Amino acid sequence: MTIDEIMRKAPVIPVIVIDDVAHAQPLARALVAGGLNVLEVTLRTPAALEAIREMRQVEGAIVGAGTVTNQRELSDALEAGSGFIVSPGLTEALGKAAIRAEVPFLPGIANAGDIMRGLDLGLDRFKFFPAVAAGGLPALKALAAPFGQCRFCPTGGIGPESAAEWLAFDPVLCVGGSWVAPKGAPDEATVERIAREARTLRP
Repeated sequence: MTIDEIMRKAPVIPVIVIDDVAHAQPLARALVAGGLNVLEVTLRTPAALEAIREMRQVEGAIVGAGTVTNQRELSDALEAGSGFIVSPGLTEALGKAAIRAEVPFLPGIANAGDIMRGLDLGLDRFKFFPAVAAGGLPALKALAAPFGQCRFCPTGGIGPESAAEWLAFDPVLCVGGSWVAPKGAPDEATVERIAREARTLRP
């Protein structure tokens, strides 16, 4: 599966922070049941890699690693079975390592130089991060204009009240959001309901 195909699976990619591995499978079950089957587990906690392993056991879940910032973290994420890799930024070393690994890769960009560095590596699918702090939708529209071949997943500061506006912009294939995956022990019924609502956000 390519990163483009993964980005088109659902309008929202849950950005997940797991502190307790016991929460991993229930959260994944609820999100998948609600129609959000692409799950980004951020490598921000000691439980993250084991959470990826647990979530991969949930039928229908496409589980990847987020907040991957270097080659060691990339290697750890792949060993845990990550189906895709998301990074908050883009370095040449990390980009080349992800390409060598032949793993779907979504690097973060915040300016034209970042995009040009990605294009030099043969990449044209990017995470716009931090979306709101980097100038919001007007900034992405300005950035996207000279790079018509690129498509984006804005992440950072996007919630249910603003996601539809981002998704209405053609170069945006999906958005990343933490609101669909609250931290702590998941209430599966509530998470499933939030996921179903998120599934309808694309105009």
